[in-house]
Amino acid sequence: MPAAQRLAGDTEEAVFFIQKMDCPTEEKLIRERLGQMNGVGALEFNLIQRELTVQHQLPSIAPIVDTLKALDMLPAVKSDSLDASAQADAIDQAAAYRIPARRWILLGLAGLAALGSEIVAWTSGDERSLPVIALALLGIALGGLGTLKKGWIALRNFSLNMNFLMSLAVIGAAVIGQWPEAAVVIVLFTLAEMIEALSLDRARNAIAGLMAMAPDLATVRGADGSWTSTPAREVAVDAIVRVAPGERVPLDGVITEGATSINQAPITGESIPVAKQPGDAVFAGTINEHGSFVLRVTAAQGDSTLSRIVKSVQQAQGQRAPTQRFVDRFAQVYIPAVVAMAVLVAVLPPLLMGADFHPWLYKALVLLVIACPCALVISTPVTIVSGLAAAARHGILIKGGVYLEQGRKLRALALDKTGTITFGKPVVTDVLSLAPSANQEVLLQLAISLATRSDHPVSRAIAAQEGAAALEVSDFEALAGRGVRGRIGGELYHLGNHRLVHELGMCSPELEARLQAFEKQGKTTTLLCRGAQPELLVAVADTVRPTSREAVAELRQLGVHVVMLTGDNAHTAQAIAAQTGIDDARGDQLPDDKLKAVEALGTQYGEVGMVGDGINDAPALARAQIGFAMGAAGTDTALETADVALMDDDLRKIPDFIRLSSKAHRVLVQNITIALGIKAVFLALALAGMSSLWMAVFADMGASLIVVFNGLRLVRGVPSRVG
Repeated sequence: MPAAQRLAGDTEEAVFFIQKMDCPTEEKLIRERLGQMNGVGALEFNLIQRELTVQHQLPSIAPIVDTLKALDMLPAVKSDSLDASAQADAIDQAAAYRIPARRWILLGLAGLAALGSEIVAWTSGDERSLPVIALALLGIALGGLGTLKKGWIALRNFSLNMNFLMSLAVIGAAVIGQWPEAAVVIVLFTLAEMIEALSLDRARNAIAGLMAMAPDLATVRGADGSWTSTPAREVAVDAIVRVAPGERVPLDGVITEGATSINQAPITGESIPVAKQPGDAVFAGTINEHGSFVLRVTAAQGDSTLSRIVKSVQQAQGQRAPTQRFVDRFAQVYIPAVVAMAVLVAVLPPLLMGADFHPWLYKALVLLVIACPCALVISTPVTIVSGLAAAARHGILIKGGVYLEQGRKLRALALDKTGTITFGKPVVTDVLSLAPSANQEVLLQLAISLATRSDHPVSRAIAAQEGAAALEVSDFEALAGRGVRGRIGGELYHLGNHRLVHELGMCSPELEARLQAFEKQGKTTTLLCRGAQPELLVAVADTVRPTSREAVAELRQLGVHVVMLTGDNAHTAQAIAAQTGIDDARGDQLPDDKLKAVEALGTQYGEVGMVGDGINDAPALARAQIGFAMGAAGTDTALETADVALMDDDLRKIPDFIRLSSKAHRVLVQNITIALGIKAVFLALALAGMSSLWMAVFADMGASLIVVFNGLRLVRGVPSRVG
């Protein structure tokens, strides 16, 4: 941060909840004041959550708290690395800060007084009569003292912010005798601030609503076997919790008793409930459709998948997106430029042309009001947080506004095969008897008996076949890279791959043709051999997800070149590519090969994304502009390493993400155009003498509300793949 020091050595961190920080005006004042303090380093602001993070090297945070209180910001400590006990609940604090009814009543009375001042001045024709001045002062006292106080604080701290400019405009209007307008202006400005604060609450609630999906209470089994209702935040890991039909799951856990179907839409965005049985994981905030079940808690409330999602989205809000950084830089130049223009408008015509001072001073005051950048600056964070919240509700966790904006630029996407395009779990697809007189069921039982003793994925797929119980195997031996062998009923059997059959000298031309035919289909073949004769062929394949082909088609429609990178052989790569409509499939890819492929795609297409598991594909994921992690629900590593985490295994969420990115960009452009357009119109009207102070305030309030509600349109949801 340019206003803060760069600190060397160990630093401490304090996070504050700033109740009165809604607008960039407050951020600017805090930044200028804290940036001058010795021992204070980087400052990070999150206007949507009203959070300030301070990096410092002070013995305590007392000087920071005192400074914030002196600025009338009402700080509350959320966390302090110097004091682990200094914790606060941001959601509770946000809920506690509401505009009290008393303020609305006082503002209503102020409005009546200001309106009365206007009416008396209009009917009497005298804007400086005692009744007009008295009513105007009453309106200013009831509705504008807070603004004047903030303006005085800004003046003391030499901060050129909106409160100072507005206070100057009101005082200036009173000095030149425009008492009714002075009262109307400050009442309208106060109303605008209050309405803006209310509208921003909708953006805050978009995030708070995610956390509210988890119930506050859990039914926990005690040591004596009784069931009691306990606050979810107090439930420890390994506790036993019961969930009734229709209830939301209170905590992450693993089912130990019962079977049901769970609506996981709050976490993964899946529209179809997922069947669950003992051993399956369930997540806090998901909905138990039917059937009671018991779970063992695997994570405390603060460490649940839902909590990590909310924390990730909140952290993402604090990272300024490219458009927001541009707007911030623009505002730093825009305000001084308009203020300088206002000074010139007030001074030059009377000095150079002998014009009357009062009309030109009035035009200058209007320009000061137009200098307010709130509508422009607040439009970008509202849009970004709305997009992040909408994506999170759809099962897409975006780790920052930069990725939300960047998604629309993707021109190439590299997909890992296993676990991404396919399920990642090999299954038996074909069982073929090679001995005409043999009983296939008996042969399969023999193969299952040998496979049960091996931990190879292909063997596990064979062992998972339903059939007779496994037989006793003696003299068992694993043959590295080839298969296994052992004796069943005193007879020696081999169960292995194509290479093992060659080594045993059992591969005839007819068998070779059959094996190659299966391999061209992307299947792995395993043979059961007795003596010198292959008797059973079992084909295993990693099946393609039913949504993969649709996702590839959507990506191509969006102009994205899709490439599959897999460590499997070229035959398997081509077979899977043919099933999914991918034209560019590359097999035998080691991690370094995938990295080079992503680099080459970046050179050829520009922006490139990589989809993987977040661990094995780490080099390629890091090199890509956007790294996507599949099936991140409940996975710490994927949530931490990916730029975008897809909470389930549906590749169609990537084109959804790209469409959301495009929509967010359109809304950002609309908001900037609206904010600057309205400013430009009223700037021209002010210079032409056709705009009044209250019109300028009204236009600024209207611009703020328009951009906020336009940005909030993204909260409605991710653009539909069928829309």
